[in-house]
Amino acid sequence: MTATPRTYWLEHAWLGTHVEPGVALDVRDGRIRAVHPGTPAPPPGAEVLRGLTLPGLANAHSHAFHRALRSTVQVGSGTFWTWREIMYATADRLTPDTYHALARAVYAEMALAGITTVGEFHYVHHAPGGMPYADPNAMGEALLEAAAEAGIRITLLDTAYLSSGFGQPPTTHQLRFSDGDADAWARRCSALREREHARIGAAVHSVRAVPADQLATVAGWAEEREAPLHVHLSEQTAENDACQEIHGCTPAQLLALHGVLGPRTTGVHNTHLTAEDIALIGGSGTGTCMCPTTERDLADGIGPAAALQNEGSPLSLGSDSHAVIDLLEEARAMELNERLRTRSRGHWTAAALLRAATADGHAALGWDDAGTIEAGARADLTTLALDSVRTAGPLPRLGAETAVFAATAADVRHTIVAGRHVVRDGAHTRVPDVPGALAQAVAALRA
Repeated sequence: MTATPRTYWLEHAWLGTHVEPGVALDVRDGRIRAVHPGTPAPPPGAEVLRGLTLPGLANAHSHAFHRALRSTVQVGSGTFWTWREIMYATADRLTPDTYHALARAVYAEMALAGITTVGEFHYVHHAPGGMPYADPNAMGEALLEAAAEAGIRITLLDTAYLSSGFGQPPTTHQLRFSDGDADAWARRCSALREREHARIGAAVHSVRAVPADQLATVAGWAEEREAPLHVHLSEQTAENDACQEIHGCTPAQLLALHGVLGPRTTGVHNTHLTAEDIALIGGSGTGTCMCPTTERDLADGIGPAAALQNEGSPLSLGSDSHAVIDLLEEARAMELNERLRTRSRGHWTAAALLRAATADGHAALGWDDAGTIEAGARADLTTLALDSVRTAGPLPRLGAETAVFAATAADVRHTIVAGRHVVRDGAHTRVPDVPGALAQAVAALRA
C-alpha cells in the first residue's frame, strides 16, 4: 500500500442511493479520505475514471478449483449428485502448486469482473488420502498468496468437512477434506495468520459433513475470534430429508440448536426452507448468500431470497462454482429468478441489488469498512463502461439500473483495490495474460 495521496475523478458515481455526476475522491493509505460531489471537471492531476464507478464488488462464495469444471460438466444430463462426482475427481488432482496457479488465474478473472474481495470456502486441506502436507495449511496458504498476486482481498473461510453424511465416515475422495474431528480442524486453522489483504473465517461445510455434536466447536472458534462463519444450508432436499430422519428437525433448526446461527453467520444457498426456517434465519440476523448462476446450473432450485430478507436476513451474492464469474449477473439473476417464481416484477430495486453485491457482501466476509464510496471506506472501486453495446443509450442517472439489468463483467473498465489499479482499461496490471493463465492452469489439472 502506498501512502502517496491520490485524487480520482469519477465521471459518474453510485453513492448507495443514487448516481452522482462529477465526483472527486481524495485517497490516502488505501482509504477514501474525502468525497467531493459536484465536481464537474477533473481537478489538476486527478486520475480520470470515465463511465459509472461503483464500490468494489464482493464475491461472498467461491470454490476456486470449480473453475476447472467450466463447460466440461455440461455434457450429458444428471443431477447435483452426479456433478459432485466430477468435482471430486478434479479435487483429487490438486496440489499446493497447481491450486496456487489456478486460484491466481481465477482471482485475476474476478478482478477483471470488478470483484475486489472474495470469500473462499476452502475445504481441500490435505493430500489425497488425507495425509497432511508438511505445512498443514499449504493449500490455504496457496490461496492466500494467489489472491495477493491477483491483487484482490480474500476472506479464507476455512471449512470443517468431517463426514460424508450423517454418521458416515468420509469417502475416499473426501479424506483430503477431513481433519478427523472439529478440535483438530480448530488447531490447524488457528495457525493461519491474517494479513493486509486477507482475513481468516470459518465454515461448516453442511450439517451432513459436520456431526451435530461438533458444530459448537466450529461456531465457538469463530465467535472467539469475531470471525465470519459460513455454512452450506439446505441446498438439496436430500439433505433436509436425511436431517429430519436422523435428528427430527430441519438443518436450519439443527444449526440453531448448536449455536451456529447469528449475525456473523451466513447461510449459503438457503434454498429449500420451511416458513419456520425462514423466520429462524431472519430473526437471528443470519445472512443469506445467494449464488443464482450456480443454483440454476446445478438445478438446485430457486431459494426464497425475498422472504428471507423480509424476515431480517441480509443478502449477499457469490459465483460459487464459477460456471460464470459475473456479480452483476448474480444480482440480475436473483431478481429475475424471483420474477419467474412469483410471476411478478420488481422485488428489489437496482440499488438494493447493488448493495448485496457491495456493502452487504463485504460485511458477510468481515470487511465492514469496504463496499461503499464514502469517507473512511477502503478505496476499492469498480468502473463500468457506459458506451458499450450493452450499456449505451440509458440516461446516466439510471446507472444503477444499467449496471444490474444491462451491464456484464465484460463492461468493467477499471478495478481499483486500496487505491491502486489492479485492472486498468480492461487489462489486468499484475497478470498480463489472464486467459492464458487460466488455460495453462486448467490444462495442468487434466495432464
